[in-house]
Amino acid sequence: MPSQTTLHATMGTTMNRRIFTLVAPPIIAALAGAALWFVLRTTAPEPEPQADATDLPIPPVPPRIAQGRDYEQCLSMLDDDPAAAAAFATGWQGTGGGDGAAHCLALSRIALGHPAEGAELLEKLAHDSQAAAAARAIVYGQSSQAWLMAEQGERAYGAATMALALLPDQEDMLIQRAIIAGNLNHYADAIADLDHALQLDPRRTDTLTLRAAAWRHVGRLEAAQNDIDAAVAIDADYPEALLERGILRQRQGNSEGAREDWQRTVELAPDTPTADLAEQNLALLDAGPARR
Repeated sequence: MPSQTTLHATMGTTMNRRIFTLVAPPIIAALAGAALWFVLRTTAPEPEPQADATDLPIPPVPPRIAQGRDYEQCLSMLDDDPAAAAAFATGWQGTGGGDGAAHCLALSRIALGHPAEGAELLEKLAHDSQAAAAARAIVYGQSSQAWLMAEQGERAYGAATMALALLPDQEDMLIQRAIIAGNLNHYADAIADLDHALQLDPRRTDTLTLRAAAWRHVGRLEAAQNDIDAAVAIDADYPEALLERGILRQRQGNSEGAREDWQRTVELAPDTPTADLAEQNLALLDAGPARR
């Protein structure tokens, strides 16, 4: 049996389907999603995959931090020409562009590969803006994602906390903060946020799967099993849940059950990071007992 700490799990891929973002351009969604793939993980590190913007849905437009033709024009440039968006936003700021110019400039810095700078700009905008609480919360959420891209987990957690202070019942932000907490090994905090999210929607398979992984990390295997069973009961073909159930089965000594789950994960989600991790676990299973 392979060492249980070498099994690979991904509990962040579900966030890739629920990007918490204010604007539609796919590049921003892709950049944000890339930071959320491998979290609430097992002890062994996993390689970070690249998010594919073509796989990310463009979300409905939530409350915006600004309005107007210049704002829409600047945002429209972010995907194809972020440098042009940055230049436009900078010039616009000089003529009183306000929140719209500040927001577009921050997003352009992220798109150009400067996530920490973009995160700082987004936090300042969210703090200083007089826009509605919902719009400011979403900008804090974007800042949180940018801090993750910059590999500054504590700053990401802080920005997510500011977002939730404005919108305490925002499910996706609760899940995002839980993922960040898990990545920081703060599993009790992750479980508390996931508890809250499940009170709002008890049938979200992604939330149940995430909480199962968190329970596993703190050694509460019975609670983890209950959550993963609930997730699979809702959606028997949810790949991330099957990946997690395979880990729990392997820990219980049910190698064949684990193999079945991981093989099914590969069938359901080929050519994805989730399938890659299932294949790694299958390889570990085939390798036999770990040698010390």
